[in-house]
Amino acid sequence: MNTLSRIAILAGVCVLPRVAPAQTQHRASSTFTVTGHSGQAPVIQKDGRSYVDVEGLARITGGTLGFQGSQIVFTLPEALAQPGTPTPAPQKTGFSHDFLRAGIEAMSEIREWRAAIENAVRTGNPVVDSWVSPLRRASENSIALAASAASTDSDRKAIPLLQNQLNNMRQLSDRLLDMRRSMTYVRTDFLDNDPLDHKILACAQGLAAIAVPGGQFEDVAACH
Repeated sequence: MNTLSRIAILAGVCVLPRVAPAQTQHRASSTFTVTGHSGQAPVIQKDGRSYVDVEGLARITGGTLGFQGSQIVFTLPEALAQPGTPTPAPQKTGFSHDFLRAGIEAMSEIREWRAAIENAVRTGNPVVDSWVSPLRRASENSIALAASAASTDSDRKAIPLLQNQLNNMRQLSDRLLDMRRSMTYVRTDFLDNDPLDHKILACAQGLAAIAVPGGQFEDVAACH
């Protein structure tokens, strides 16, 4: 129903037309109000029915009255004439608290995974699946939790960056696991000149810089 829609009688409300002076007047026994609107109109009880003055009803709702012969035409204001059209909720912006918390936890898991690999490489110890797998699973689970916590536009835009960081970490970890399986020697300074490891570090720093309460999404080139 649009703003020009007209109704003669509101559903569920009986209206009392103007009473001629010669007719008997009835005393109002209660008042009528509309939720969300100020003002009230008297309600008259007659023969077990409740009647509301149409002028009072129009005043409360902000509607308008018209007369077409013996018919009283009541026009609803726009806010009431379109009850099926909800007022759109304001769109949330910036990072949400839940997503930030989950995202920071996810980055911590990835950082722990990388730190374990770095420690193994620098101390000349093998990178093996027995301890890599739990770290990988923890990181994957934390990324999934962060994605499920996303509720704002900034949250959703940041998810691909987190996923890319996870993928890069998987690639680095798998490469070292493959080198272990093939018995390829891994220098203790292997990570110092590794472009992928540098990219992982740069991405982590970029994400940490934008992960602030209420902060807006900013793209991080190193995470692509």
